[in-house]
Amino acid sequence: MVDKRGEPAAEHQSCHGGVGTAMAGSKSRSGSQGVHPRWLVFSLWSALLLLPLLASGCGTAGAVQTGSKIIAVGAENQYANVIAQIGGSYVSVNAVLSNPDTDPHDFQVSPGVATEIAGAQLVVQNGLGYDSFMNAVEAAQANPARKVIDVQTLLHLPDNTPNPHLWYQPSTMPRVASAIATDLSELKPAGKAYFAARLAAFDRSLAPWQAALARLRTDFHGATAATTEPVADYLLAAAGIKNLTPFPLQEDIMNGVDPSPQAVAAEMALLADHRVDVFVYNRQVVDPLTQSFLAAARNDHIPVVGVYETMPVPGYDYQSWMLAETDALQSALANHVSTGTLS
Repeated sequence: MVDKRGEPAAEHQSCHGGVGTAMAGSKSRSGSQGVHPRWLVFSLWSALLLLPLLASGCGTAGAVQTGSKIIAVGAENQYANVIAQIGGSYVSVNAVLSNPDTDPHDFQVSPGVATEIAGAQLVVQNGLGYDSFMNAVEAAQANPARKVIDVQTLLHLPDNTPNPHLWYQPSTMPRVASAIATDLSELKPAGKAYFAARLAAFDRSLAPWQAALARLRTDFHGATAATTEPVADYLLAAAGIKNLTPFPLQEDIMNGVDPSPQAVAAEMALLADHRVDVFVYNRQVVDPLTQSFLAAARNDHIPVVGVYETMPVPGYDYQSWMLAETDALQSALANHVSTGTLS
């Protein structure tokens, strides 16, 4: 299987031969400002799950064999995609979270996923409580040689950073890609020039997205939006679109907490009074409340844009995904066209 850049598709193996499961429909969420009670239960469950894995010896750094390739894991498929773009033929990459139809916050680690993480030489994870399961697996099978890029740490962000969806910030992935190139060069010194060239190509490939954001800032200066969650808040800010939804409402929905009636009424008023130009919702978390907002936006003839927490596949890389989300905002503001799903 070959991706759109002509490189071999990501490969992975594990002694369990499995991948993780994401439990769709649950609304417990791990926020960056404190831990949801069910996350504590999940952490204990994960620890119990890993006990037989440790006892069997499966999942050690030598358990995954793909020849001379560097074994890498991205906690989310957008990070795995960037690893693949920088590492090219030198890496074998697996993404832990890759299903755009499930809620990433409710992910549960299977033994197969634990094995893949434990055997990785390079790991990229988001941090900010978004993928804490990675820390549990890494701690359970410590490997001093394993390189871990925690994006929160890379960006020097405090634990109380309210929005964990860092990949929507245009400045994030260039720094992540640079850190990946550095770590890959240490793991495979012979490929240093190769990784540097691919890093430069990656940086250049972001130009269309940056140009699209610039057009939005120029053409729709002062545009406004309502949202369900802060998934695309960084993107909206970069596009010069003001988000009028109070952050406490976004945060409550993100963390699976029932918003106050006053907050819900305020959101409905934004739509009913046509105070916003576009409605942006997280299409991976749909419940009766968010469905009511979505229905109100459509009834009030406000264009809607569905955004994703993990990269839609197949057909996208990180750059084309971000450009597609930005183009959807352009279509909404310029032509009043809704985009619920990226094809």
